[in-house]
Amino acid sequence: MALMEKQSVGIIGAGAWGTALGTALARGGHDVQIWALEDDVVESINSKHENTRYLPGYTLDKGMTAVSDIKEAAAGKQYLIMASPSLYLAPTITKFTDVPNIKDGSTIIASLTKGFVPTSDGTPRFVLETMESALPECYKDSTVYVAGPSHAEEVALGKLTGLISASSNHRNAVRVRDLLRVKGIMAYASFDTVGVQVCAAVKNVIATVYGIVDAMAETSELFGDNAESLLMAAGLNEIQKIGFAMGATHAQTFTSISGVGDLDVTCKSKYGRNRRFGQDIIKNGMLEQFKNLDDLIANVKKVGYLPEGAIACKYVHTIEQEKHLKLPICDALYRVLNKEITPFEVLEEILRLQ
Repeated sequence: MALMEKQSVGIIGAGAWGTALGTALARGGHDVQIWALEDDVVESINSKHENTRYLPGYTLDKGMTAVSDIKEAAAGKQYLIMASPSLYLAPTITKFTDVPNIKDGSTIIASLTKGFVPTSDGTPRFVLETMESALPECYKDSTVYVAGPSHAEEVALGKLTGLISASSNHRNAVRVRDLLRVKGIMAYASFDTVGVQVCAAVKNVIATVYGIVDAMAETSELFGDNAESLLMAAGLNEIQKIGFAMGATHAQTFTSISGVGDLDVTCKSKYGRNRRFGQDIIKNGMLEQFKNLDDLIANVKKVGYLPEGAIACKYVHTIEQEKHLKLPICDALYRVLNKEITPFEVLEEILRLQ
């Protein structure tokens, strides 16, 4: 397979995932410039070739440099990759929309952001919809969503990883797929943007429940490997229900790496923040400091890491009600996070069904 010729790539957001993909692209021969909000991150990437704040212990390719000026990171790039959290996606985009190559649409823009994006009226929006609303009109139906089973730590090490590049614009889906095809990454194109985005958001909800079950298995004779596999299978079914209700077009999306692949690694990997959050609910009383789910989301920094599944859970609940879906796993997590029921009361409900 011939690799793509050298491209200029800007990455907006120097968290673990943005940093890891940036160093993989730089390792593949591309010129990569990453924007970081924090000055210490810029300094550590440029001087130590390490993101000591968000990806400590991993040596970064010298072909990736960091800047603190977001417009500089966007200017003149052939590709721009958004890697900011969903809560801050739209405000971040508005900071560089006046850059000439963004104004004229000559830069292909993709996103790594997972989850649904909150709106003022509480209705969840997709990441690509949010991006295209904030970008110039020329980007309508042409932005690209990148997802797949891809923990940052392994991508940074160059371990084999599969990614999906999804867009309504077939050319852009293929171009980003080709950009991502560097050593260690197998990339594929998809045109089911709804299905891929739903998988990326809702798998974090299921992984949080998986973490709860995993922690409860240490003290309950009810849970073991069989129960965890049952949970994953039932969780994938709920993801698929949501996907089709919202307009997913391909059943294969849910059986591919964007569906079952991403769900599996998010539930089982030692790197998974959402699994860790579920475990912390049981082992460390994580929810005791919050009044309800809204309080948790408003004060999410108290967690110490970002549990995307907790945020996505709120919007899945809204979708469940609007689309009249039956999602027992997602609904159980919503009630737990909203302090309506404890995980142990959920367990009692399960036992009553036996």
